Amino acid sequence: MMIQVHNRCSDFSSYRAARVKSLFNAESGCNFDLEAELPADDPGWKIGVIVGPSGSGKSSIGRQFWPGVGISNLAAGWPADAPIVDAIAPAGDFNAVTGALAAVGLGDVPAWLRPFHVLSVGEQFRAGLARLIADPPERVIVDEFTSALDRQIARFGALAFAKSWRRLPGSRQCLILTCHRDVVDWITPDWTFDTATGTLTKEGVQRPRFDLEIYQTNWQFWPIFEPHHYLKMPLMPCARCYVGVVDGQPVCHVAMSSRNKGKGAVEARGCRLVVLPEWQGAGVGMRFLNAVCELNLQGAEGGRFPGRPVTTLFHTSHPGLAASLRRDRRWRQVSANLYGEPRARCIRTMTVSNARKLAETPNVTAISGAAYGGHFRAIQGFRYVGAEGVSA
Repeated sequence: MMIQVHNRCSDFSSYRAARVKSLFNAESGCNFDLEAELPADDPGWKIGVIVGPSGSGKSSIGRQFWPGVGISNLAAGWPADAPIVDAIAPAGDFNAVTGALAAVGLGDVPAWLRPFHVLSVGEQFRAGLARLIADPPERVIVDEFTSALDRQIARFGALAFAKSWRRLPGSRQCLILTCHRDVVDWITPDWTFDTATGTLTKEGVQRPRFDLEIYQTNWQFWPIFEPHHYLKMPLMPCARCYVGVVDGQPVCHVAMSSRNKGKGAVEARGCRLVVLPEWQGAGVGMRFLNAVCELNLQGAEGGRFPGRPVTTLFHTSHPGLAASLRRDRRWRQVSANLYGEPRARCIRTMTVSNARKLAETPNVTAISGAAYGGHFRAIQGFRYVGAEGVSA
């Protein structure tokens, strides 16, 4: 499809305009022309990118790319009086919404409970991408992609969105307009058009790599990660902690305690898995967790029980993490329980318990009849089996 851009404005003849023309040999600044042969109507592609400096015609191309499809504004249409978990696909499935938030790297659960306008710039960007994933149109055009973002958040946010968009069913297509070339390799688009050179590239690009180093430690690094963990519970005093480091900076954390299986058998029990927000969406979390669990399975020196191969049990109520564990064949789901009880059942249980305590304690004449209930957490359990699951 040939797209022609012809932008015109008045040719001013003021003193300053005339002087600029004379000094810089610029006859006119009122005309802009660009032609681009682009695969707008071609089937089979999922993500296309138009990259180039500001003022090079990206938005003008976007406005013509698909007739009837306007440029999407990720920051528009958010209610000021509702948390983003309610604002995204209001009529959609809860798991789909939370899954979309986690998939684009917005895994910080407290942020789900805030309205869009109070989020950070990076969180707003990811929330906008999550809305596209949870309620995806057949065709969408996103302009100013990753503009005004910290570049690391931009790169990993672009990576997370691209992976999530490609998982969507059907033949949905997304056109991304950006002036930042650093995100193109992380998006790995099906094609790229450069407005600066006028060239269309359809060859695939190699996603950049980074090295993750894993260190065994204690709870000394937990204060860095604790604000980003969605549960506030006491620390296990006998746990061994592991920290993932990239270029000398801590990026992820997990702790390994032990679980008695009976008859002298034990296994490791993982908890406190946290990936710092700026690294969410980079695929670090699962690779890090799998690497530590593999140390346990091999009985390696750095594992929870050196010289003793053990499996690892891991529980989570985070829907995004649970979905990732189910997709990974190295893990097997072993449980799925609601944590909590109906209030009426709690009252019955506590009435029986209180009666027993009164009978056993003569000096006590009354015990509180308070009961829990009404709030549930779906706790899902998984066991790491490594290559056994992959070959099954």
